[in-house]
Amino acid sequence: MDWSLILNWGFLIALATAGITLAVPVLLAALGEIVTERAGVLNLGLDGVMVAGGVAGFMAAFYLQNGPLAGISQWLGLAVGVLAGMLMGLILAVLTITLRADQVVAGVTLVVLGHGVGNYLYRQNIGTLTARTNGLPPLALPGLNRIPVLGEILFNKDGTVYLTAFLVFLVWFLLFRTTWGLKIRAVGENPAASDTSGINVNLTRYAATLIGTALAGLGGAVLTVVQLRMFREGIMGGRGWIALALVIFARWRPGLALAGALMFGLADAIQYRVQALSQIERGVGTIPYEFLLMLPYILTILVLLYRAGRGDAPEALGRPYVKGSD
Repeated sequence: MDWSLILNWGFLIALATAGITLAVPVLLAALGEIVTERAGVLNLGLDGVMVAGGVAGFMAAFYLQNGPLAGISQWLGLAVGVLAGMLMGLILAVLTITLRADQVVAGVTLVVLGHGVGNYLYRQNIGTLTARTNGLPPLALPGLNRIPVLGEILFNKDGTVYLTAFLVFLVWFLLFRTTWGLKIRAVGENPAASDTSGINVNLTRYAATLIGTALAGLGGAVLTVVQLRMFREGIMGGRGWIALALVIFARWRPGLALAGALMFGLADAIQYRVQALSQIERGVGTIPYEFLLMLPYILTILVLLYRAGRGDAPEALGRPYVKGSD
């Protein structure tokens, strides 16, 4: 392949622009998981939650886009994705907090439930791959979008990108600068001591789980409603599992999760664009497309290897709390 097609400003700007956009669904899921795990609840069902949010959001946006609410149908679809994520979170919370089921088993159950029910509902209600939503147009920020290079990369995005950037700051602020965030972290580190000090451990964990799955549901809906504007089986491509890896890489901190999600987004953008250029130039890919498809997941494995054995996780992560226990 002619590498001059890649090593030029136009390609690099397009790559950075796409990478930021592709990072959004994974980043939203990772932010949600940070909140949930900070409270001591391990949600391995993140991929299923994203599928539930994705299919619910897509169906809502699809049915509303030709009616009187067409102007806000995409945002309503995103809101429905949030609600679907919270419903999945409620199931997880009942299983792991109230019934004290094994959190690993409950998480895997959530994956199966999300994929199974989501795909079934889509087939029964729409059932065609030609169904599309209208998506969201770019929202250029006046003045800022005229900054050379950075303006095009950062300030000419759809509204979900700006919303996600705000949520990164909001989650950081709530976790590390508020009393509520202190309670979340205390419950995740030492629930017995938190209970003694007057914190309702179960209620705090319920709230953290619902917030976390709401963000994951939003991430799934952003992918199907805004970015791909379609739904099909396997559409998440393991993004929920990648988000779990990013939480470990980020040491349960929103800022580092942003950095990790951008790395994944760039890797995803690279494999799409290099594959397309390779096929345009030769007619067939000079770089095996299977290798290009592997790039985001290779990066995820490297992230996990880098963080292996480092004890940054909340002390009580994955352990149900029984009142009166140590």
